[in-house]
Parts: sequence; structure tokens; C-alpha cells
Amino acid sequence: MNSTSGMNSTEKKAAITLSSVFALRMLGLFMLLPVFSLAGQSLIGYTPALIGLAIGAYGLTQAIFQIPFGWLSDRFGRKPIIMTGLLLFALGSVVAALSDHIYGVIIGRLLQGCGAIASAVMALAADLSRDEQRTKIMASIGMSIGGAFAIAMIFGPGLTSWLGLSGVFWAIAVLAVLAILVIYFLTPNPEHQFIQRDAIANKQQFASIFNDGQLMRLNFGIFTLHFLLTAFFVAFPMRLQNLGIDLAQHSWVYLATMLGAVCLMLPFIIYAEKNRQHARVMLAGVLLIGLIQLMFGLFEMSIWIVVMAMILYFAGFNLLEALLPSMISRIAPLSGKGTALGVYSTSQFLGAFLGGPAAGLVMQFYGINGIYLLGAVMALIWAVWLLGLNNPPAVSAYTLTMPDVAKDAFPSLVAELKAIEGVSEAVALPEAGAVYLKVDKKQLDPKSLEKYSRR
Repeated sequence: MNSTSGMNSTEKKAAITLSSVFALRMLGLFMLLPVFSLAGQSLIGYTPALIGLAIGAYGLTQAIFQIPFGWLSDRFGRKPIIMTGLLLFALGSVVAALSDHIYGVIIGRLLQGCGAIASAVMALAADLSRDEQRTKIMASIGMSIGGAFAIAMIFGPGLTSWLGLSGVFWAIAVLAVLAILVIYFLTPNPEHQFIQRDAIANKQQFASIFNDGQLMRLNFGIFTLHFLLTAFFVAFPMRLQNLGIDLAQHSWVYLATMLGAVCLMLPFIIYAEKNRQHARVMLAGVLLIGLIQLMFGLFEMSIWIVVMAMILYFAGFNLLEALLPSMISRIAPLSGKGTALGVYSTSQFLGAFLGGPAAGLVMQFYGINGIYLLGAVMALIWAVWLLGLNNPPAVSAYTLTMPDVAKDAFPSLVAELKAIEGVSEAVALPEAGAVYLKVDKKQLDPKSLEKYSRR
């Protein structure tokens, strides 16, 4: 793959197909969020606590298998592990579709979560891309997840009204099969598979990650954000129902919410990036979410006030969802980025898991307003924890893949790279055939690294 200023055909196919795989899978997971607490009431054995457990159950198995699936992809190959994960996801969807009992659906949701393919997909993206183009592919995948969330919120209620809960699970299974076909037939095969330590966790680095106070603040943040998300959707569809809005019409509420939230959050992201005020902007987002939760818990509101409150809520949510991984990438130690991201993802799915059953139990004893008050308290705890967060350095992570460089040549190579203007740190990982860099893009001439790419 020759170095050019843009992506080559392999990289373009990797960006399109891997983004599609992520979008298809996440669309299936997100589609249930705005509908399950209502549609699930028709299941045998329904209780609010079990509905909450069913909503969050996939997060438990995602958290358990997220890091191991990355390790397995190092050993058995990216594509076989990704397709295995998607097959498990499809199987779980079929089990849930065939069940008319809440316990069967919970088992199906647990199986869905077993398909924890994120780190394997990211590693495959790295295998298929040159160092200077990798960020574009990762950004494409990130945008596909955000797009899938918005589409699921808008179309989930209408699809559920049309097909029923069982039909939605069948649709999710079809999406998983489509993702398998994309991986098998359309995604390029890498010429070489490398040990991608910026995508996959290293067992020896867990202790240093857990001892890093800044990283743990971010891990607690993503845990709380997704705890609040799943807890919120245990209650919110019922709020719309109590306002006299049929499930099929919930889509219009989410359409207005998603459009308004995106427009509202963009200036704050630009401000945070331009002025390096990430910690302050994140704190504002958390306080905004907590305030909206408190309002929902204490006051009854008209549908128009509810829509405006939702726009503010999801502006804060989307803001934090964008800033948190950016902060992780900049703060994580160079050779431990994959481990930091693995712990981060595990924290995210643990939050998604615990938010559901916690909200279900609260609703069973205190009603839906109790869920919002729980969310307000969690947001306040998060805000206090955020007070010790520092703004990230004005640098970006960059990986140079060098599989043909002899191990004893890496020390001199690192010294050479450190001498380049704009390179603030360089760490060699000879067993991965890579050098990890932190660079200041304002000072770095991109051409200065071209000769090192896949050297």
C-alpha cells in the first residue's frame, strides 16, 4: 500500500464495511431502548424489575467478553472472531423473538451481549489501514455508532407498533446476518495481522490503568453515563404514554429530540476542542443531565416542555459521549491505549447493565419518578468526581506500524522520532512491530513521518 494523501481502495472499503457492521449491530441494540419498557409488559412473568434487567442484560455479557474477544482475535484471526460474535448476537435475537416469557427474553439479551466484537473490529480496521489514514477509519466507525443511535430512536417505536416486540427481535437477527455477510464477502482481508496494542488490551497493563486517577474518572464517567441512559429508558416511554401519546407516535418526539440535540451540542464540542476546556464543558454537561433528571422527577410537564427538556438532556448526553473517548485517547499511556480503551468499554457496558435492573427495582417500589431522582443523585456524584479532572494535553495519539524493523533497531529509531518537531513522546513496542507517538498536530509536519510508515 503506497503512501498517498488520501485513503486507497482497501482503506475506503474497510471504512465503509466496518462502519456498516458496527451500525447494523448497534442499530439492533439501540432499537429496543425506547420501546421495551412498554412492549415488554405483554410478556409472561412481567415485573418492572425484570423489565429493567432485560433492558440492561446485554451489558453484562458485553462487559465480560469485550476484552477476551480482542485477545481471541489475535490468536484466531479478526474475521472469524467477528463473525462468531455476530452469530451469537443473531442467536440471542432469535431466542428472544421465540420467547413469550420475560426470562426467555433475558436469556436472549444475555446471548446478544456475548457478541462483543468492538475490539476485534477496531484491530481489523488497524490491520487494513496505513498509520496516516487510520484516524479517518476510526472516525467513520464512531460516526456510524452515533448515526445508528439516532436512527434507532426514531424508527424503533414505529417498527415495534408494526411488527410487535417479537418482530423487532427478528428484524435485529436479520441485521446481524447482514453484518456477517458484509464481513465475509465485502470487507477486505488484511495482508498481515499485527498485534494492535492500541486496540486490544494487554494483561500486564491493567494495574497501571486502575491506578491512574485521571483515567478512572473517565471510566466512572462512561459507567455513569450509560447507567443513566438505560435507567432513563426504563421510565421515559411510560411518561410519554401517560401523556396520551401512542407508541407509534413516540418516533416524532425522538426525531425532534435528536435533531435539536445535535444542533445544540456542536458549539460546545468546538469550544472544548478549540480552547482545551474539556473538563469544564463535561462538568456542564453532567450538571445539565442531572438538572433535567431532577425536573422529570419533581414536576409533571406538558409534551412541549418534555420535548424541550429531552433536547437538553440528549445535547448533554451526546456531548459527553463524544468527549469521553477523546479524553481517554489523549490521556492514556502510549503503549497502554488498547488496555485503557478495554477498561473504558467494560465500564460502559457495566453501567448499561446495572442501570436497567436498578431502575426497575426503584420503579417497582417508588414509581417512575423515583428513577429520575436516582438519576439526579448519580449525576451529582459524577459531577463531584469530575472536579479533579484535568484538561488533556494538546496532543494526539499516532501509531507507526513497522513490522519489518529488527527489534534491536527500535531504540535508535525512537531517538530519531523524538527529534522530530511536534513529537512529544515516542514509545517502541517491538513485539507489536510498532512505535506509539503523541504528536502536536500544530507543530508536526505530516510528511516528516511518511518515510517511517510501514517501514
